[in-house]
Amino acid sequence: MPLGVIDVGSNTVRLLVTRRGREVVSAREMLRLGASVEHHGRITEDKLAETGAVVARLAAEARAAGAESLEILITSPGRQAENGDELLDTLARAGGCDARILTARDEGLLAFKGALAAGSPAYRRRVAVVDVGGGSAQIVVGSRRSGPEWVKSIDIGSQRLTSRLLSDDPPGRAAVAAGRAEVARYVEQLVPPQPALALAVGGSARALKRLAGTSRLGAEEFEELLELLAVTPIDVLVREHGADRDRVRTMAAGAVILAALERLVGVPLRVARAGLREGALLELGARRAAA
Repeated sequence: MPLGVIDVGSNTVRLLVTRRGREVVSAREMLRLGASVEHHGRITEDKLAETGAVVARLAAEARAAGAESLEILITSPGRQAENGDELLDTLARAGGCDARILTARDEGLLAFKGALAAGSPAYRRRVAVVDVGGGSAQIVVGSRRSGPEWVKSIDIGSQRLTSRLLSDDPPGRAAVAAGRAEVARYVEQLVPPQPALALAVGGSARALKRLAGTSRLGAEEFEELLELLAVTPIDVLVREHGADRDRVRTMAAGAVILAALERLVGVPLRVARAGLREGALLELGARRAAA
């Protein structure tokens, strides 16, 4: 039977339903819960109601596709909002299924599992998986043979950094430089094991891949992307460069964070086609099989 997961993040709420590893249904709503958390410290009542309505609709879509096993995963909004427990209760009722707030570690481990399962790197090859979300970013290093060896999270993501420093259209070179200095404070004490390969997952990475026209994002690609995003208005990015209109407002911040993580792991990032949701579905399938 199909399996489904609803991923509630700082930027988007996403549904993924698969059957035997193949996508059956995929849907997305851009709600920007992280902006509410950044500005108010909590998720406002109107955002709670809106998110509950979206989750109820997506849960109905999942069940219409045959998904009897469905789970709601709440990432950084649940951890960072003062009323994270209220968000959890609201969404569990709206979806009529189990819901949980992921720890930063669990979020990183699910992204690692999904990326490695889809990418199938060499069994012993050490891989870094970086996942930049709206409210936080996770870095996991390990291999298919040994599993995760090193897991870290930083409490800054594309939505939070946009709200703090990069909200102008366009943000400008000075703001991008300030954003890079801000992110450097979060990563300066991190010393990961050296990987042979680095995979980037998440919406920011996919949006930047489309803008750059390549799945390889190294230092040169990031410098070009950051210059473009610093000085180009949103309408021009969408009209002339094919940027995703829903994602474009936070792309400069996403690029700043991913560029910092690329420098941290020491190898160019390859944008992966699977991550957190796929890892969660693998875990859900394993639990169902063991029941």
